[in-house]
Amino acid sequence: MSTTKAPEALLAKIRQGNRFLITGHISPDGDSLGSSLGLARLLRSMGKGALIWFRDPISSVYASVPGVERIHQSPEPPGGFPERFDAIIAIECPSLERSGIEEQLAGPGLPILNIDHHLGNQHYAQVNWVDSAAPSAGEMIHRLAKTMNVALDDETANVLYMTLLTDTGGFRFSNATEAAFEASAQLVREGARPEQVSQWIYENRPLPVLRLLGEMLQTLELHQDGRIVTALLTAEMMQRAGAGVSDTEGLVDYPRTIAGVEGVALLRERPEGDTKVSLRSRGEVDVEKVARRFGGGGHKNAAGFVLEGKPSANRDQVVSSLAEILG
Repeated sequence: MSTTKAPEALLAKIRQGNRFLITGHISPDGDSLGSSLGLARLLRSMGKGALIWFRDPISSVYASVPGVERIHQSPEPPGGFPERFDAIIAIECPSLERSGIEEQLAGPGLPILNIDHHLGNQHYAQVNWVDSAAPSAGEMIHRLAKTMNVALDDETANVLYMTLLTDTGGFRFSNATEAAFEASAQLVREGARPEQVSQWIYENRPLPVLRLLGEMLQTLELHQDGRIVTALLTAEMMQRAGAGVSDTEGLVDYPRTIAGVEGVALLRERPEGDTKVSLRSRGEVDVEKVARRFGGGGHKNAAGFVLEGKPSANRDQVVSSLAEILG
């Protein structure tokens, strides 16, 4: 169970500040998005200003989530930065580099507050609250709200519940812990509606997402007697499907459902010409170790990193690395 409390230094910075910039990691997922939205709503309910800045566009999967339209999505900073802010809060960024806007954030010398549950967090900020046992960063924001005695409204409860739903893979992954279920139950009591959040995530996908899924499934290859599966997404496939980068969220979870598979790698060609590798695993197979070896990171059952070159050229290398941890 998660037991670490928000440090007093973090509580003090929040109480003292009036205007906060919140950011998350590149290619924001459900936890990064939901925890940022939840914290922003928490701060606003305390009479403080909060603006969310993500470098990358938010996946079309999350288009129906309330508050997404207010997020600043750009490599360029929002207007008035940095003068209009008292502190930066980085959520789910094990390193500031993971935000993709490291230089812009570190340059002004604003206090940085680090809230994260990733293994290998570098404790780079003035204040660091890192709890690797937390099932999601959103669960930590929920604990923060309780510590500060701030009541949640229904919408805040919904977005924090979303972090648990997405980061546990619909309560299927190893981080679906007692703490995850306890927090989920509490959030439902506070107004979260599981059926509404499930519709946002699972029943609101644009047609190009399904077309892209069809393209990806044709590239599946099994390795190591079916214990490893790989899939590719190329620029040509994205073009045929009429899909963008934001439409790739969650596709890596489909190969994981194949019987007997223990490790999954989805290799996606990025506009920069290199390859984003997304890893998933079952049980005790720790793909974070593989990601860390290549300069990436994540969790035991979900991690990622970037390699130079095209996806097809990197396939064998990724399979070999996964085979090593399977034993």
